[in-house]
Amino acid sequence: MAEKEKDQAAIEKAKAKASAARKAGLEAKAAKTAGPTMKTSDGREVKHSTPRLKKAYREKVVPFLMEEHGYRNPFQCPRLLKVVVNIGVSEARDNVQMLDAAREELAMITGQWPQLRRAQKSISNFKLREGMPIGVRVTLRGDRMYEFMDRLIATAIPRIRDFRGLEARGFDGRGNYNLGLREQLIFPEVNVEKSPKQRGMNITVVTDAGRDDMAFELLRALGMPFKQPAAKAAPKEAVAA
Repeated sequence: MAEKEKDQAAIEKAKAKASAARKAGLEAKAAKTAGPTMKTSDGREVKHSTPRLKKAYREKVVPFLMEEHGYRNPFQCPRLLKVVVNIGVSEARDNVQMLDAAREELAMITGQWPQLRRAQKSISNFKLREGMPIGVRVTLRGDRMYEFMDRLIATAIPRIRDFRGLEARGFDGRGNYNLGLREQLIFPEVNVEKSPKQRGMNITVVTDAGRDDMAFELLRALGMPFKQPAAKAAPKEAVAA
């Protein structure tokens, strides 16, 4: 009798284990079909579709670079690592509210709460003390990075006054590109009426290209509107002939 009870308990235990495994498999399948998720500031996972620029990179840019350079593996192609956005707020020395306004605007532009940056040393000529808050910074990675780059290329840059193309001199020699903007009002997320003043910002696009020419080709393939190189003038002898 005792052996029968033991066998029955083992069977029930096996059934419960199989049921739990089946349930976990169904949950994993549902999560996979639901699409990618993004973690919010309070730790929640929310549904999130694949960014348009990320999809374009996988479907168009990678095949183009593989064909152009003869790569055999898509992982040989250069890619974006992160985007860093900085705003300096020098008037925060006298009015801290200006720093809060800049922080809120940068959060609206990037979709991520900025980090407060403080002075690393004291400079008497600028009335600056060590530890004084003087700017805000955001480091974007993953889907947020691609979404920000998509909005920057497709919406913000075309709204720059008298825009003639981006300078290719912003590369640092290691495949990273620095872009300076004179005003944050080119982003449609910023309310012009509520913004206290125009602020410039610096945007650093970090890639793993390692070379400026490869990074330039990557960013141009993603849609960055660089200036076209000026055509070289023909020699005077050729013109005369």
